[in-house]
Amino acid sequence: MANVNKVILIGNVTRDVEVKTTPKGTAVAGITLAVNRSYKTDSGEKREEVTFVDVELWGRVAEIAGEYVKKGNPLYVEGRLKQDSWEDKDSGQKRTKLKVVAENIQLLGARQGAAKATPPPSSEAAEATPEAPTAGSPSWVRGYGEGIPSGIPSDDIPF
Repeated sequence: MANVNKVILIGNVTRDVEVKTTPKGTAVAGITLAVNRSYKTDSGEKREEVTFVDVELWGRVAEIAGEYVKKGNPLYVEGRLKQDSWEDKDSGQKRTKLKVVAENIQLLGARQGAAKATPPPSSEAAEATPEAPTAGSPSWVRGYGEGIPSGIPSDDIPF
C-alpha cells in the first residue's frame, strides 16, 4: 500500500525565529504557526478557532527563515509530519508530540521595506531617464524586458 506524508500550511509566525547550529554545523530552527479557521455554527454564529502548529526547519530553510521571517509574518510551509517520543523525567510516562518538518517555505504578504506606489511623474521628471539597475541588483529590481538582446522587435517577444 502507498503512503503519503505531506503537509501544507499557511499561518502566522508566533515569535521571531532563533537559528541554532548542530555540532556538525547544520542550521536548525523551530517556529510555531498560528493557523486560523473561520466557520459558522448551525445557528449562524460566526466563530474562529486557532491551531498552533510546531514546525522544525533544517539547513538552508532554517537559515532563510532566520534572516527573513519575523513574528506575525504570514508564512507558507510545505513539509512532512514527524512524531517525537520521549520519557518524561518527572513522571516517567512516555510522551509524544506531532510536529511538521519543513521542506520548503515561502514568505507571504508585502515585502518589508518595499517602495510604495508613487504618483505619475510630472512632465519635467518624465524627460529624465531613470538609472538602469546594475547587474548585481536583485531580480525583483530589474526592469521589464531587461536581458532581451537588442535588435529584436518587441512585437516578436511572446510575453
